[in-house]
Amino acid sequence: MSLPAADDLFRRTDDNAIRAVPDERAEPDRPPAEEQTAAGRRTSGRVRHDEKMTVYVTSAELLELEHARLMLRAQNGVAVDRGRLVREAIALVLADFVAHGDESALVRRLTEE
Repeated sequence: MSLPAADDLFRRTDDNAIRAVPDERAEPDRPPAEEQTAAGRRTSGRVRHDEKMTVYVTSAELLELEHARLMLRAQNGVAVDRGRLVREAIALVLADFVAHGDESALVRRLTEE
């Protein structure tokens, strides 16, 4: 394991001086093939994300999400954060929508309301 140099830790961060500091733990820009969805899209996986959105959920929905995260870890040995879990779920729903259109689970659920 190598530690970053002081110059890397205390570098200027204005737009003209930003330089990438290599991170041996960072995943490549292209996730592995197992992260490819049915529609051929790839999920972003564990990378730095430049865009942000806020989604409000009920306490019950948050508990279900946290329960799923803990079950993934306990039963499958998959340690993911809530953001990664939500991105994967979104990718699955969108792939189903692209593949099945009006017959997709997304359309069915949205039209039930």
